[in-house]
Amino acid sequence: MSTDPRQRAGLNRRQFLATAPAWGFAAGCSRSLPAFAGGIVGADATLGHRLRDGGFVPANREKRVRVLVVGGGVSGLVAARSLHRGGVEDFAVLELEAHAGGNSRGGANAVAAHPWGAHYVPLAGPEAVEVRELFRDFGVITGTDPKGRPIYREEFLCHDPMERLFLHGRWQDGIIPSHGLIAAERGDLDRFLRFTDGLKQARGADGRPLFAIPVDRSSADPAWRELDQLTMGAWLDREGYRTEPLRWYVDYCCRDDFGAGIRRVSAWAGLHYFAARGGVAANAPSHAVVTWPEGNAWLVNRLRVPLGDRLHSRNAVWKVEPQGDHVLVETWDAAANQGVRYVAEAVILAVPRFVAARLVPAGGSGDGGPEYSPWMVANLTLDRLPVGRGTPLAWDNVIYRSSSLGYVVATHQHFSPVPRETVLTYYLPLDHLPSAESRREAQRRGYPEWCKLILGDLSRAHPELRSALRRLDVMVWGHGMVTPRPGYIWGHVRAEMARPTGRVHFAHSDLSGISVFEEACAHGHRAAGAVLAQLGSHA
Repeated sequence: MSTDPRQRAGLNRRQFLATAPAWGFAAGCSRSLPAFAGGIVGADATLGHRLRDGGFVPANREKRVRVLVVGGGVSGLVAARSLHRGGVEDFAVLELEAHAGGNSRGGANAVAAHPWGAHYVPLAGPEAVEVRELFRDFGVITGTDPKGRPIYREEFLCHDPMERLFLHGRWQDGIIPSHGLIAAERGDLDRFLRFTDGLKQARGADGRPLFAIPVDRSSADPAWRELDQLTMGAWLDREGYRTEPLRWYVDYCCRDDFGAGIRRVSAWAGLHYFAARGGVAANAPSHAVVTWPEGNAWLVNRLRVPLGDRLHSRNAVWKVEPQGDHVLVETWDAAANQGVRYVAEAVILAVPRFVAARLVPAGGSGDGGPEYSPWMVANLTLDRLPVGRGTPLAWDNVIYRSSSLGYVVATHQHFSPVPRETVLTYYLPLDHLPSAESRREAQRRGYPEWCKLILGDLSRAHPELRSALRRLDVMVWGHGMVTPRPGYIWGHVRAEMARPTGRVHFAHSDLSGISVFEEACAHGHRAAGAVLAQLGSHA
């Protein structure tokens, strides 16, 4: 999110460009193309690396609080909400960054609000009870029809056209390749889609759905769980799916949800992507999603605002020590430039597992713990909408065989007449190398290099884009999301990681192996329930 006061002041484009910061970058090298402003924004790397490397001074203040929530992402915010609804008033939430939300954060400039991470939630299925409750409370679900199907608020359902794909030099409707296919390619796609459609209604030997969201409400049928032991690519090979359009499409979907492709994620996770979205609505098809210009930051803001001064940003927690009937938590308050020791009756660690393992070694992940995929997200502010041959501009726009996932249009959900200006949010999972190597490469890459990569990719579909560009901001997520490699989702390590250590409880989508809103919401609610039970009648 930009903090440039010139944007917030709402200057026109000529004034804005005249005062562009020194790190503005000239698009290409041609004098005929206008300059654009921007830079690398995002996480407080200095504070984060200090947390990693240590060196904090002892606390000179002590605070007592009934429950302390560490982490202001979706899991932490939902946990705080559940604590409050359960009768606990004396709690605090500590967040490392300046803004809460984790990878559901958003930003805004003079043109539009826009996401910096997660940007939609599918229709909530029958197992996602926590999300349905949240949607009702926030007015996303406004009632039910005579058949009991939820009615979603129309302006929050993604408007048409929803998706398109740039293939063979033109845009087609939908992201499943359809133009220019030979019979064998169409046959593979049809067979795969029929199979995965059948999985949506299938149940295991225990009567539970084979694939559900949250994942822990899926069937325990061993005949299906064994798919977690091989990669999605190996499963496609085994089942005879060999044509390139299908394999590209499945690889794209895995990279979209997991940050890694078919050669790295488990077959169970890959099939889960297609089979677990079982939501229904009275006023929308089952494939519909809810979204907002700022993405899931819309939900984050409704979770955050009621917390008021219970939410403390720029607080680095560097030690969590269970001690019988209480927990000592050592923190560094960067805003106040001082150490603070919290004494709490219970703690919820709603942080990525690699962070939790440093704070509470006894609850560490150990061998076989999560692997994280790094990401790059960019927001491009344009003075006019992009154009192209074929299907018109959609909400989600994907380029066939690109290393990126394409872009979403932040102004797509606006009700005003078609805007002249817009913001495109571009997503690139950095999965071309092993995760650690990709992180190091991303840290070394400078802003001009990111710009060249982004514009080079988008220019394949939009050669006119550079002349319309007015601002390009880049955010790098070093540990963007957990990657469900084979053996992780149904292995023993994940189950062990969710177990509390004394009065320290854990809540994060890492504990599911799938980094989506529904999983984070379920873990926050579960951890808060465990704390309320532990506190007993005193809650």
